[in-house]
Amino acid sequence: MSGAGGSDPTYALGETNGRFTLVAPMDKAPESIRACKTTDLRGALVTPGLVDCHTHLVWAGNRVGEIEQRREGVAYSEIAKQGGGILSTVRATRAASESQLLEVSLPRLQALAAEGVTTVEIKSGYGLTLADELKMLRVARRLGSLANVNVSATLLAAHAVPSEYAGRADEYVTLICEEIIPAVAREKLADAVDVFCESIAFSVAQCERVFAAAQRHDLLIKGHMEQLSNLGGSRLAAHFNAVSVDHLEHLDAIGVEAIAESGTVAVLLPGAFYFLRETQKPPVAALRAAGVPMAVGSDLNPGTAPLASLRLAMNMACTLFGLTPTEALDGVTRHAARALGSQDQLGELAVGQPADFLIWDIESSAELACEFGVSKPRQRIFKGEIT
Repeated sequence: MSGAGGSDPTYALGETNGRFTLVAPMDKAPESIRACKTTDLRGALVTPGLVDCHTHLVWAGNRVGEIEQRREGVAYSEIAKQGGGILSTVRATRAASESQLLEVSLPRLQALAAEGVTTVEIKSGYGLTLADELKMLRVARRLGSLANVNVSATLLAAHAVPSEYAGRADEYVTLICEEIIPAVAREKLADAVDVFCESIAFSVAQCERVFAAAQRHDLLIKGHMEQLSNLGGSRLAAHFNAVSVDHLEHLDAIGVEAIAESGTVAVLLPGAFYFLRETQKPPVAALRAAGVPMAVGSDLNPGTAPLASLRLAMNMACTLFGLTPTEALDGVTRHAARALGSQDQLGELAVGQPADFLIWDIESSAELACEFGVSKPRQRIFKGEIT
């Protein structure tokens, strides 16, 4: 919303106790507003706080060497088979204490917050034991209060088969279903459960077991689907009414139809596409034609998307995948909120929602996706307070 340049209507926003109590065109605002404490934003553009609905920002160690390997032509799947990739980060994260994880992860979250993120999803998945997955999720919960960011935590124990379960993936899935998910639900450490459905990770049948366990414990369902190949994971996720399926480079027409019918959000992650130098793009035109809501996430992680910038992901989504700037903004606000199952609580300037919003000295919201590294929020308001 903006009065800048005279092209958009001027709105009045009212806030009490951290929530919007008024969102209306200025000419329809009640006269009583003039008796309240007011601030004139002088025609600035206002957007909801940005929502990064897919990150892995809690980890220890780094994978710079693997990035160098990929530049020399070694495939990501081959690095994973050699014990690198996710398992490399697992070893470093297991060795780190909770306080060490908090210390190294906080700057990543602060970087996202500085460019306007007010809500972030943080996945586990670099622990792969009960104790280490719980450790990661506790850190995720604590980070939000330190950076003035809403945190939605997701259990991703089905991220990779840990080395101690090599050749025994089904047994590890049993551990996830019978021990890890119940403990996480009991301690209320996660809002959702995610899986990596891929030939180098978990089969459709194994993911189905994890989804069923998540459903039994009233946790939302998400999925890393069709990133490197088409196993049909998105169809499975749609059957379980998943809130989102993410990546989707190899999603087929049947998968598009399935998630359209279930109302599942397609989360696009152009950062991983860029860093892995992929050539197969998500079927954006088909998703658009089917009316599937498309969100955009940073996918911040140590190996395949080491970028702490949702704004850059917006630009990439337009440049690499063909989203319009309006679609990109929707993708990091209302559609991203829906990908977290929080569409009634986040992502819009609406009465009753938290007063999380951004004030920009720009003329058009299209600038947020068309430019990168230039405009920063003039002010970031989190739950009604300037941060």
